[in-house]
Amino acid sequence: MERRFILFLVLALAIPMGHATLMHWWNPPVEQPGVAARDGNEEDGIGEDGDRIQEPGVQEPGAEPEPGQQDEPPVEEPTAEPAEPADVPGDVVPEIGPAEQPGDEQPILRQWPTLGSADPTDPYRMVVTLDSQGASVVRIELNSPRSRDLEDRSGYLGHLVIDEAEAEKLSSGSGCLVQVVPPGTPADKVGLLAGDLIVAVGKEQVTGVKTFRRALGRTKPKQQVELTVSRDGRTSILPVTLTRRPLEVIRPEPGANDPSSFLLTLQQIDGKLIARDDQGDDEEEDRVAVGKEIEGLDLWTGNWEVLDPDKDPNQVAFRRLLPETGLEITKTYRLEPIPAEKMADADYPAYHLVFDVRIRNTGDKPHQVAYQLDGANGLPTEGAWYANKIGREWGGVGLRDVVVSFDGATPSLIGCPAIAKNDVPAPWQDDQPLTYIGSDGQYFSVVLIPQKKDPADIWFGRSQTLRVGAVDDDRRNLTNTSCRVVSQVHELARDETIDHRYEIFVGPKKPDLLVHYDLGELVYYGWFGKVAVPIAWLLHVFYSIVGNYGVAILMLTVAVRGAMFPLSRKQALGAQKMQMLQPEIKKIQEKYKKDVEGRTKAQQELFRKHNYNPLSGCLVMFVQLPIFIALYRSLMVDIELRQAPLISESIRWCSNLAGPDMLFDWTGFMPEWITDGVGIFGLGPYFNILPIVTVVLFLLQQKMFMPPPADEQAAMQQKIMKYMMLFMGLLFFKVASGLCMYFIASSLWGLAERQFLPKMAPVSSAPKTRADVKSAAAADRRDSSTGRNGSGGKRQKKSRGKR
Repeated sequence: MERRFILFLVLALAIPMGHATLMHWWNPPVEQPGVAARDGNEEDGIGEDGDRIQEPGVQEPGAEPEPGQQDEPPVEEPTAEPAEPADVPGDVVPEIGPAEQPGDEQPILRQWPTLGSADPTDPYRMVVTLDSQGASVVRIELNSPRSRDLEDRSGYLGHLVIDEAEAEKLSSGSGCLVQVVPPGTPADKVGLLAGDLIVAVGKEQVTGVKTFRRALGRTKPKQQVELTVSRDGRTSILPVTLTRRPLEVIRPEPGANDPSSFLLTLQQIDGKLIARDDQGDDEEEDRVAVGKEIEGLDLWTGNWEVLDPDKDPNQVAFRRLLPETGLEITKTYRLEPIPAEKMADADYPAYHLVFDVRIRNTGDKPHQVAYQLDGANGLPTEGAWYANKIGREWGGVGLRDVVVSFDGATPSLIGCPAIAKNDVPAPWQDDQPLTYIGSDGQYFSVVLIPQKKDPADIWFGRSQTLRVGAVDDDRRNLTNTSCRVVSQVHELARDETIDHRYEIFVGPKKPDLLVHYDLGELVYYGWFGKVAVPIAWLLHVFYSIVGNYGVAILMLTVAVRGAMFPLSRKQALGAQKMQMLQPEIKKIQEKYKKDVEGRTKAQQELFRKHNYNPLSGCLVMFVQLPIFIALYRSLMVDIELRQAPLISESIRWCSNLAGPDMLFDWTGFMPEWITDGVGIFGLGPYFNILPIVTVVLFLLQQKMFMPPPADEQAAMQQKIMKYMMLFMGLLFFKVASGLCMYFIASSLWGLAERQFLPKMAPVSSAPKTRADVKSAAAADRRDSSTGRNGSGGKRQKKSRGKR
C-alpha cells in the first residue's frame, strides 16, 4: 500500500514536469513580431534598460492600435552630417518630422519638463518627468528611502533618455545623448546637462542608449564611476556616486510602445465625436481598448506648447490651439512643496499632483464640447512571481487593477486578469457622481480624484476600465491597465471655459496617509481584517522598540505563544496521555476486531476515565489559524513590511520580509518553466532556504509529538501526512520570509516547550481515587520487582482460567 502511494506521488509529479520540459524543448518560444529583442546581460536576466527581463505578451487579434503605435510616415535620412549634441538646447530635442518649407509655422519642439526632486532632503516626495508630446506624464519616482526598487539592484544615475529613437538618431553612434536630467538625481548633482553626450562609463565605451544602459546595469549602489562626457566639443570626466534605484510608480512599459499617462483628447466637438467604445463592431473588445481620436486632432501624439517654463518651478502648463474651431486646451500640473516644519512628517499629504484641465472657446461660434481623459498606466509589477493581492469581490485580482468609487461608497476593484479577458462591466454611466477612479497596485496606487465644490455634482457622462498594450495569457495578473472618464457635453460660447481640477494621488497605501485623501478603503485585509489590523499594530509597536521588523516578528511569536501557553500545554499533555493510552487502545482493538460499535464505546469509556478529549489538540490549531492568516495578510497589505530587511538592505538574502528570502539566483542552471514563477511548479528565479527549514521543522514536530499508530490504517494516515507535508513545501516555497520566520520561531518554541513538560508512563488501568492511585503504584512496584507487566499477568491468568 505504501509503495503504491509513493509511486502515485512520483508519477503525479513526474508526468507534468516531463511534459512541460518536452514541450519546451519541442516548441521553443518564438519572439513575437513587434516586440523588441532582448539585449544586454541576458544571462543575468538584465535587459537593455537595466531591469529584469519579463516576457511581453501578444496583442490580441482585433484590438485597436494604441496611441504611439499608429503607422507613421517614413522619415528620410538626412544627407548632411548630423548636428552635434551641443547644438541641442537644454532639455529640448527637435521633433523628428518632414523638413520645414518656406512659410511654414515653426514646429513645436519636444520637451521633457520635470517637477520635484529625487533627493529626499528636498521639500518633495517625488520627481515627475513630463512630456510635451501629449502633455502627458512619462515617469513618477518616489524619493523616500522606504520606496526603493526591490528587483533592480544596479546603480542609479537617473533616467536620462525618454525617446530612444531620437537619442540614437542625434547621437549618431558616438555616445548616448542626455535628453533630461531630473533634479536630485546623481547625474544632476555632478552637473550633467541635457544635450550632453556620454561617451564612456568607467572604462566601458558607450555607442548608444543600449550600451549605456548595459554599462549601468553592471554597477552597484554606492559605487563611484567616472562618466566621460562630451559638451561643446570638449571632453570631461565627471566622477559620480550611484545610489539605490527609486521605485517608479509610473513608468514606460519595458519593451513596449504603450501610451503615456493622463492623455487628454476631445470626445466631442459639435457633430464630430469618437465612436462609443461600447458600440463598436466588437463590443467586448472595444470596451477595454485604448481607442482613437477624432480625425485631425492629434492631441495624444502631437507636441503641446510649454507655457512659461521658468515662471514657477513647481508648475508646468501645456497649451494646444485648435485653429479650425478656435478652442484652446490647457493642461497644468502642479506639485506643492512641503513646508520646512513638516519635512519630518512622513504622512504629510504631499503625495499628489494638482492637475487642471481648461478648455476655452476663443472663437466667435459656440461649440458643444466634451473631453476624454485617460488615467495612469505602467504601475510597478514587483514580485510578479510570488506576489498576491486581496480583493473585495470574488475572482482574480492582479498587480494592476482598477479601483472606482461612486458617491463616496465602498470602492469596487476590477482585477486586471478580468480586464485582460474583457470580462469587465459595461462603462459606468452618469447616474451617480464619481468620487475617484484610478489604478491600484499591491502597495502603491495612482488615483484621479475630482475636486468638485459639491460632491453631488456629476462631471462625467461615462467612465470605464482600459487595457493598455499586449496581454500575456500566462501572466494576466500583470496586464497593463488604466481607466478613462468622459465629461458631460458643455455648450461653450465665446470666452466661456470648462475648468476641472483633480488631485492625482501617487503614493504608498499607508492608512495614516490615505486618510488625508479620503482613500482609506484602498487598504483591505480581507475577511480576517479584524485580526490582521491588531497584528499589524502590534508589529509596529515591537518595531518602534527594536527598530527591526525581523526581530519584531520574533517578538510577536513569543507574545502569541506565551499567551497560548495554557492551551498548548494542555494540548501537549493530551498528546502524552494519548501515547500513555496506546497499550489500552490496542487491547480494545484486539478485543473488538469485528465489533465497531463496541470498540467505539470502549474507547470512549477509556477516554472518560482518563479525562481525555481527542479534539483538545485541535484547539490550539484553530486559535493559531486566524493569527497565521492575519500575519500573512499583514505581509501582503502593510506597506511598512515591504522592503523591511532581516539584517540589512545591502544583503540580498531576506532584504524584503514581505517576499521570499531569495538566498541565491538559480536561473543559470534551472529550466525556465521552474524559474518563470508561473504555476505550482514555477518556483521562481531564486532558491529560498527558509521554506525548507520550515517544512523540516514541521516534519520533526510530527515525528516527535504524534502518538504511535494503533493500527495499520493509522500508520498509513501518518505516512500520507508526511508526504503531504512535502507537497506543502512546494506551496510554501514562494511564501513571504517574514511568515516563514514566524513558523520557524513557533516550531522551535513548541519543541522547547515539550522538553520541559513532565513525562507520563503508560498505565494499564484507569484509577480514579487516591486509594486507587496508591494501589496501582504499589502494584507497579511489585511488577517491576518480579519483572512482569501487571496487565499482561492478569490477562495470562484469565486465559488459563478459561482453558
